[in-house]
Amino acid sequence: MYICAMLMKMRNFATIAFVFLLFLSSCSDYNKIVKSTDYEFKYKKALEYYEGGEFVRSSTLLKDLINIVRGTSRADKVYYYYAKSQFGMNDYLMAGHYFKSLIKEFPRSEYAEESQFMVGYCFYLDSPSARLDQAVTQNAIDALQLFINLYPKSTRGEEANRLIIELRDKLVYKSYLSGKLYFDLDNYKAAVVALSSSLKDFPDTKYREELMYMLLKAKYLLAIRSVEEKKRERLSSALDEYYTFVDEYPESKYRKEVEKYFATTAKLLNYKPGSNI
Repeated sequence: MYICAMLMKMRNFATIAFVFLLFLSSCSDYNKIVKSTDYEFKYKKALEYYEGGEFVRSSTLLKDLINIVRGTSRADKVYYYYAKSQFGMNDYLMAGHYFKSLIKEFPRSEYAEESQFMVGYCFYLDSPSARLDQAVTQNAIDALQLFINLYPKSTRGEEANRLIIELRDKLVYKSYLSGKLYFDLDNYKAAVVALSSSLKDFPDTKYREELMYMLLKAKYLLAIRSVEEKKRERLSSALDEYYTFVDEYPESKYRKEVEKYFATTAKLLNYKPGSNI
């Protein structure tokens, strides 16, 4: 048993040693390619590494070739595969930058159409959570919309539209969260501004009823807590918001609550339905 165990350990060690030697040999070969001045050979190996999913190696070689091939017929191809290698490494910021550079440098390239889509797609993949700043999300929408405008017959048009819808939903949710945050913090003055802006920017939002309810409540609470010289004007605004809300959502789940706001507001304003304030 002891001898068998020793033999097994030796076999495992031999296997590990063999793999390690192969790794060292591979590294040595790769280093020779990196240092080589045979650019045709380096270009060929870069594409081989890319096709094999070795994006770090392909990226390193292609970066060396970018300035070498500038002005040649394969310059756009080197840009393209360098951008794709960055994408393969999940570096979407750098990938998007080089896809955009390809479009600028080689607008008639065979890779221009895909690169325009990839600019938007890289922004899409870099788009953060809805709770964070959404500048990248807007960049993604703009880039994908430009792709659709430039290539209306593209086979990727449907995908681009689907991504835009998803990104816009994120902007809608971000807008909703911003208004709700001020509302939940009892900062009703800021809430009125944020909620009004959300409804203006996204009138068809799925959160419309809740946003309008929060806007009415924020205006009502802001009004009754106001100093006397501002109270009447703010109460009138809350009253207008009440009528807007019940006109649009007469069967709302918030109806019973908003009727209480109306009753208090009307009493403070000495207002009777059908009369002028």
